[in-house]
Amino acid sequence: MTARRTKFYLDKRNGKMMGVCAGIADYTGIDATWVRVGAVLLTLLGGFPWTVIAYFVTGWVAGDKPGEFRDSDPEEQKFWQGVRAKPGRSIRDVRSRFRDIDRRLADVETHVTSHNSRLAREIEALR
Repeated sequence: MTARRTKFYLDKRNGKMMGVCAGIADYTGIDATWVRVGAVLLTLLGGFPWTVIAYFVTGWVAGDKPGEFRDSDPEEQKFWQGVRAKPGRSIRDVRSRFRDIDRRLADVETHVTSHNSRLAREIEALR
């Protein structure tokens, strides 16, 4: 069974301590540096015991990022971050892409099947 791409994982490969902030950054698509700065600011501005407790509990409870997700290309990572953030929008995006591909294929089919003597000569010359 493959791991789920919409689940939160620790990113120990890019993490500093336990990989919690890097995991949050990977999950949301925000730069890990900003997540770390936000965690430190939240801790210093009044959330001291609770943010530290939440950090360690998350590091203890969450699983490591599966190896199959580590070497994926940036476009695929961006797609899955969009799925996690707004699943409905990502479905609309995929449908839109398929409609665009279908339209372009129809245009190519119309061009190839239309009566175009120059194109027919070029195709015959290739045979």
